[in-house]
Amino acid sequence: MNRPMELDVWAGDWGLPSIDLHCLQVMAYAKFSGVPIQMHVTNNPFRSPSGKLPVFRHGKVTLSTYTEIVAYLTKKKFSADFGLTPRQHSEVVAYSQLLQERLLPALNFIWWLNERNHQELTRPWYCKALPWPLNFYYPGSYERNARALINTMFDEFEEPSVVENGLYTDAERCLTALSHRLGESEFFLGAHPTSLDATVYAYLAPLLKAPFPCPALQNHLKACTNLVKFVVRVTQRYFPTAAQEYEAKRHAEEIKKTRESEKEFPHKRRNQLLATLFAFLAMVGYALSTGLVQVSAEYHELDNSDDYDEVPESDSDQ
Repeated sequence: MNRPMELDVWAGDWGLPSIDLHCLQVMAYAKFSGVPIQMHVTNNPFRSPSGKLPVFRHGKVTLSTYTEIVAYLTKKKFSADFGLTPRQHSEVVAYSQLLQERLLPALNFIWWLNERNHQELTRPWYCKALPWPLNFYYPGSYERNARALINTMFDEFEEPSVVENGLYTDAERCLTALSHRLGESEFFLGAHPTSLDATVYAYLAPLLKAPFPCPALQNHLKACTNLVKFVVRVTQRYFPTAAQEYEAKRHAEEIKKTRESEKEFPHKRRNQLLATLFAFLAMVGYALSTGLVQVSAEYHELDNSDDYDEVPESDSDQ
């Protein structure tokens, strides 16, 4: 009996099947390759040999990196890159390297080192998702890893604003290059998605969808409309359930808020109309009392002798 392929991943949010870059990369590649894989949301990197997610399992085989997983799937005759030319394979390598060198550092900064994003979005999300007591350890660990990465790129005495501007400049150039390469095509290397599409999607989807309080780089991505359409297209075609569940959740929350508002203020509409009428009457009263508006009335007495002519006598009376 063949054992199923399984993949442990971080949970999704904001209409994505996972918020994690590495999980999304494997998930997208598996979808593009037609791999019959079972996805499990665990939010528990402690189970991983490397202390990270995703974790791929197939029988006695356990793998935790994208490169290892792709190599294993290729041996099992599953690949998104069958049919690519040598030149296209070179493009996969080149653009993947570009993303890792130019966009990944900026993403680490946005998620873990931007103070406002970290305090209002990243840390609360991971602390809520992680099981106790791992939520006390892993967010700090990820923050330290991000800081170590950035420190290898800049002098330790560099001004924070210089570091941020440098990271964003490189990332924006990377996004612009991707936008130019995609053009009006649906996918980067032809009519069907490849490993390059899986990698680009994994980098861009969380950047596009996460509700960052400081969205500078996100705004640049949104300006690249073909990349935005690319992310939406991949999500809708290959992960439709995630998008549908998120929209359903948002709709339910809006209905709940509306009902709570109506319950708290059952006559809200009536009160708004009365308040408007009261304000109007108050303005009219003020205008009259200060003389801004004067109302005059003229009374005319009707004088029959002035207003009516006498009826002449008829000739027959003569």
